Amino acid sequence: MIQVSKRLLLVALVIAIAALIGCGNGDSNAQAEGKVSVVTSFYPLYFFAKEIGGDNAFVVNLIATGVEPHEWTPKSRDLSVASKAQLFIYNGAGLEGWVDGFLNGLGSDSQVLTVEASKGIKLIQGNPEEHDEDHQDEAGKDHEHSLLDVDPHTWTSPRSALVMAANIRDAFVQVDSAHRAEYEANYAEVEGRLKALDAEFTEQLSGYTRRDIVVSHQAFGYLCRDYGLNQIPIMGLSPEAEPRAQDLLKIARYVKEQNIPYIFFEELVSEQLADTLASEAHVKTLVLSPLEGLTSEQEKAGENYYTLLERNLQNLRKALG
Repeated sequence: MIQVSKRLLLVALVIAIAALIGCGNGDSNAQAEGKVSVVTSFYPLYFFAKEIGGDNAFVVNLIATGVEPHEWTPKSRDLSVASKAQLFIYNGAGLEGWVDGFLNGLGSDSQVLTVEASKGIKLIQGNPEEHDEDHQDEAGKDHEHSLLDVDPHTWTSPRSALVMAANIRDAFVQVDSAHRAEYEANYAEVEGRLKALDAEFTEQLSGYTRRDIVVSHQAFGYLCRDYGLNQIPIMGLSPEAEPRAQDLLKIARYVKEQNIPYIFFEELVSEQLADTLASEAHVKTLVLSPLEGLTSEQEKAGENYYTLLERNLQNLRKALG
């Protein structure tokens, strides 16, 4: 009798687990049913797609929370997810080195509309020619050996993000014109928030004599271009690029000579180099987020693209003051 009861309990448990799994898939399908299915390559695009798509969109982000996008490559399951979507939104400008092969893997009969969010932004060359050789040497910029032809970090400036958001709005309208009014209204809210942030950055950063910021990797070119700053990167366009010891010494000397009070590091990349350089130069460190993704702690705290930008502005003011 006890054995029979155990068998019945086991069968019931298996059925319950199966039912829960089935319900989970059903819920996911129910969420996507009747909505525009969207796949994004990384966090800022996911955020804008969610904001603009609103109730009419089911958005999936390929890169998990806490993962640095420069280090990520897609798996076969990611291709499977994207192949079933109506929109696949990626940054472009060389950020997703895997994207050409990925899109080819969707097949010639794929109905997915692919959207390059950075289209229309004037891109910054990987080694900007406007910096003279003396300043490059002073600031340690001659260590840049990046294979990237352009700086892909378009989303770090609210002014550039406006272009990206408009591209995403246009994509939604193209695949789902029936809800054009809702997409336009949602975009108007995003546009208003980004324009307000642009105005804050312009006004609050304009009064400082100091214009140089030392950053852990060369991710803030568009932010600096739009608001008249100059970034001095420890590493190149990719955070995996390793600086030479002589470059670190040059930057440390420059920091001391110019009395730069802070060195910036970012959340998703080890701050070891920034800490080492700060210790060498006897200065402090601050976070300047490249807005590439949220940490699990930030996600739990309800942080988002806007709040990270606002914190960046606060920390920039502290470093420039």
